[in-house]
Amino acid sequence: MKKILCAVFAVLLVFSAAAPVTLQRASALSAADVPAFSDQPYTAVNDNTPYFSEEDYTAVSFEYYGEPDRLGRCTLAYANVGRDIMPTAARGEIGSVKPTGWQSVKYDIVEGKYLYNRCHLIGYQLSAENANRRNLITGTRYLNVTGMLPFENMVADYVKETGNHVLYRVTPVFTDDELVARGVLMEAYSVEDAGDGICFCVYCYNVQPGVTIDYATGNSCLTGSASPAPSPRTYIAGKICTFTVNTKTKKFHLETCGTGRRTAEQNKAFLSGTADELMEEGYTPCGACHPERGETATYYYGDADLNGRIEAADARLILRASVGLETFSALVNTLADVYSDGVITAADARLTLRAAVGLEIIA
Repeated sequence: MKKILCAVFAVLLVFSAAAPVTLQRASALSAADVPAFSDQPYTAVNDNTPYFSEEDYTAVSFEYYGEPDRLGRCTLAYANVGRDIMPTAARGEIGSVKPTGWQSVKYDIVEGKYLYNRCHLIGYQLSAENANRRNLITGTRYLNVTGMLPFENMVADYVKETGNHVLYRVTPVFTDDELVARGVLMEAYSVEDAGDGICFCVYCYNVQPGVTIDYATGNSCLTGSASPAPSPRTYIAGKICTFTVNTKTKKFHLETCGTGRRTAEQNKAFLSGTADELMEEGYTPCGACHPERGETATYYYGDADLNGRIEAADARLILRASVGLETFSALVNTLADVYSDGVITAADARLTLRAAVGLEIIA
């Protein structure tokens, strides 16, 4: 059995033409360190040698799932896989989990239609983990089935056949504050036979051939069609955007400007364009927020009052808007529609309130 598994793995890596990647430790890996995706779902890293040390090896099964980072992203899944932690029942539902960057989108060119899967870092067949938020990322169908699954299957088959343990670690690799991982680093080492049965260190690409992904948001489009729609999380003032305008004083403001928000409703309007265009039309930029300077402002889903925080007050505004008691600008309409289903409802207000008290993460 060991020889068969090693042979299968050797065949898998033969077809990866990318040059090997070498780093001092797993946590140092970034997407920039690996070759760009060509036509192979993974590439060997560190000469195909996992970054474990002698002190890590143990014949005792365990599981560890790292704390999410400040953006709510998964950080690490680490286990010593043995028969005793493998499942004895069918997998349960995981649809309640919405990993960062999650989008429910279909393409005919994707097997099963759906672009994204709720992708286990440590597969269910190895750990019996169901809806564990620390173990699920937004992964393409290609990553899940073509990239990761063959390695998971090898580990599962080996453990079932031999009764040995496999030290196993999967680390999602994000770039900056992007919500969707560029890929995952998978490491595995069979303990009792010193890696003779299982030993690999590979980077699997979170891509989908034929689809272009905006990793900052999870938005996507067919390759060659229009670019992925920009996320409302990031909005560039000074480019084409929406300004608050005082039709009486002829001044215009960034939507975050307190002076602009306090403009009397009968004098308030929202105009889209660039700051230069508005000035050409006779409007004067606000002296407090300086919309003509082109500063970058970051907005968040649920932040209906545009103060940079998600609070109960935002939930109240969204609830009022859902019954017609508030009117929002186009930007705030987008931010208030936290479920991104095209309509502002009480459900958006409820999710915002849960986020305000730390019970949900809006992504």
